[in-house]
Amino acid sequence: MWVDSHVNLHGEKFAKDLDTVVTAAREAGIGTMLNICGKVSEFDAVRAVAQRYDNMYCSVGTHPHDAKDNPNITAQEIIALTEDPLVIGIGETGLDYHYNFSDADVQTTNFAAHIKAAQATQLPLIIHSRNADEPMIHMLEDAYAKGAFPMLLHCYTSGPELLSRALAIGSYVSFSGIITFKNANDIRELAKEAPEDRIMIETDCPYLAPVPFRGRRCEPSMVAHVGEALASLRGWTIEQTQERTSRAFFDLFSKAKPPS
Repeated sequence: MWVDSHVNLHGEKFAKDLDTVVTAAREAGIGTMLNICGKVSEFDAVRAVAQRYDNMYCSVGTHPHDAKDNPNITAQEIIALTEDPLVIGIGETGLDYHYNFSDADVQTTNFAAHIKAAQATQLPLIIHSRNADEPMIHMLEDAYAKGAFPMLLHCYTSGPELLSRALAIGSYVSFSGIITFKNANDIRELAKEAPEDRIMIETDCPYLAPVPFRGRRCEPSMVAHVGEALASLRGWTIEQTQERTSRAFFDLFSKAKPPS
């Protein structure tokens, strides 16, 4: 079965047909999903979705776009929410200097609190990085030198240097429907070379629908198309791709349990 390591199912885009969407995902062979928290203030809604369905988990954290909403968040506040049995990761968090919806210094402070929470709990840090390769790798390397923590570079679109150095300190990497896009040759090359035991897939739904669904709302069922694209890139069978990407997910997110 497939794992979708990054879904956003608690928002208004799925409010009217969430049961239908999840059923379609199950029928497409998606056994486990991780519903991502983009704002700590929305954690209750994120958790409610995870609680509603079998083999659905959630994270807790604040996206760099929304760092301005809780600029003074502490690691202790995040840690308190990780005690919930459905919470298996911290984030999505990180740095985004493309849109700059939050000031860089606020993003840095917010991200640092999430890193401390990951160090304390040893739950994986789910990292968003865009147009921030240099500050990102320096923050990760500096923090890791002070205390190791598991991490995942989600929906990877950055350069080879960030990926190489993050992998050197144990990071996993996830690829989305972007690897099916016509102009994403550089990302496809990185997906071809990433360590086979630390690579996973995601939809990041409702965004980034893969080919042949471009322009439509992305749904978890479409992660199978991301997996098929990865299989083609790597020269793996579908079964090998399912097994390897799923194993990577459960190795990293060790609080989650594989479906029986």
